[in-house]
Amino acid sequence: MKHKYLPLLIVAAFAGISSTAQASGYRFGSQSVSAQGTADASGAEAADASTIFYNPAGLSRLEGTQFVGGGTLVVPHSTYQDNNSVNFRDKPTGGTTKDYAPDAVFAPALYASKKINDQWTVGMGLFVPYGAKLDYGNSWSGRYAITNIKLEAIALNPSVSFKLDQHHSFGFGVTAEYMKAELGQAVDVPGSVSFLQQHAAAASTAFLTNILKTQGMDAFNAARTALGTAKDGHASMDGDDWGFGFNLGYLYQLNEGTRFGIAYRSSISHKLKGDTIWDFSQVSNNAAVNGFIGAASGKVNSKALVELRTPETVSINAFHQMDDRWALMGDVTWTRTSRLQNLDIQFPPTAEGAERIRQNWKDTYRVSLGTNYKYSENLLLRAGIAHDQAPVRSAELRHPALPDSDRMQYSIGANWKLNANSSIDLAYSYIDFKDAEVNYTNKCGPVPPLSTGCTGNGETTKGLFKTRMQLIGLAYNYKF
Repeated sequence: MKHKYLPLLIVAAFAGISSTAQASGYRFGSQSVSAQGTADASGAEAADASTIFYNPAGLSRLEGTQFVGGGTLVVPHSTYQDNNSVNFRDKPTGGTTKDYAPDAVFAPALYASKKINDQWTVGMGLFVPYGAKLDYGNSWSGRYAITNIKLEAIALNPSVSFKLDQHHSFGFGVTAEYMKAELGQAVDVPGSVSFLQQHAAAASTAFLTNILKTQGMDAFNAARTALGTAKDGHASMDGDDWGFGFNLGYLYQLNEGTRFGIAYRSSISHKLKGDTIWDFSQVSNNAAVNGFIGAASGKVNSKALVELRTPETVSINAFHQMDDRWALMGDVTWTRTSRLQNLDIQFPPTAEGAERIRQNWKDTYRVSLGTNYKYSENLLLRAGIAHDQAPVRSAELRHPALPDSDRMQYSIGANWKLNANSSIDLAYSYIDFKDAEVNYTNKCGPVPPLSTGCTGNGETTKGLFKTRMQLIGLAYNYKF
């Protein structure tokens, strides 16, 4: 019988959608410290060169040459409470969960703009569109789904804006996006060995008989003991890819203090390619047993491939300067995460059945409101609040690689002018996630009624995730 285990590409598949990010999915929600201070409600404000990300038409409002450099420190706090996760034989997986979220992760952002003439302005942005880092360890109850993930992405976004007249401005940008993923997962060797001994004992009997004939009784007893106490195997993969897309923006200036914007960021096609390595060398202290289990698994090291498209977004935003001190702003962003339904992970050139990840994600909305208060000529204060939907429909479709849920973001910020040419932006955000129940069953496995025509462990991960997050942003602005 050929035995199949859940592949490591699960998270690589999830990665294309968007741990350590505060927007829904894996998308990192704040690409600007000034925008973070208003909970990213400032798409129509165009306060600095980071408008390249939020609405490239806003470049038309920037004078001279401007530079923004900084980033956001993400400080997560997450806990997991297991609720009887089981393997494909309905046996509790046990185990404990360590502090799986990192202490802190830093996401940089750099932007620059230059006004060419009264109509044309160009710019360049570098930012982190996606990111995640989780390490559950090799002994937690959901290890047959995932043990660790590290996702890193960086995007380059050259842009240009054209100011038609005092009311209408347009923007266009091209995005080059690099994505890299490293993944890990346990292999349910104990469950498979137990099934073998109960339903297909011939293979293990033949193996032990051969040990007895060729190596003697002592080797036979050692191999039998090692086989009966076999531990988990492990699998790991890495992969990367470049993808390309574009973004558009339009800004309507009603008057000097009021403007409205609309922005579109396209999906990006990715083919994450890498290598999958199956490791059975630590299953026992007996090399013969480890070799037998590796061969019986039918697993061979191979390439890995996931083809996907990231979801596009559409944002509508507004800005109104109420008086000399107060300004109000708002943003509504729609993300087409329904583009990501089931994902098939392939293992070329082997004949291994593909892994199908059930998602059935829904489209999401993010609504944010913000305000600026001019305290003095040198100090501008900011505040904002946002509600962000998660794309996950139910606990049955929530995988521990992405224990996502709806959340509220509360932000404050400030811009402090150092002199006529330079200033510093500061921002702090607290993000409160709804408790996220997980009850995800992998429907592929080694025996019926699980599907044996695809790759899977057949495990059920069941528990409750609780997540809170703090963001600390710092950026330096220079104009000349």
